[in-house]
Amino acid sequence: MSVKAEHYDVIRKPIITEKSTMASENNAVVFEVAIDANKPQIKEAVETLFGVKVKAVNTVVTKGKVKRFRGQIGTRKDVKKAYVTLEEGNTIDVSTGL
Repeated sequence: MSVKAEHYDVIRKPIITEKSTMASENNAVVFEVAIDANKPQIKEAVETLFGVKVKAVNTVVTKGKVKRFRGQIGTRKDVKKAYVTLEEGNTIDVSTGL
């Protein structure tokens, strides 16, 4: 499969937190993805960009928090996260760039 510009639009960035590090022990990687991306698009993008086989994709939409800025109430944007489980023997090193 060839790398398309749409794949870079689907996957925004890897998420490196304590929880995502725990998930990596179970052969899973966490990415922030476009809010309108669906599971087949995410699977195709990860497989073509990183050259790995994807076993499953689970998605979570985190609603944006309400925050105050100089007394004004504003809302942070909603964020969609994808927990991508890889087949056995496949790994993605998120500490290095693409």
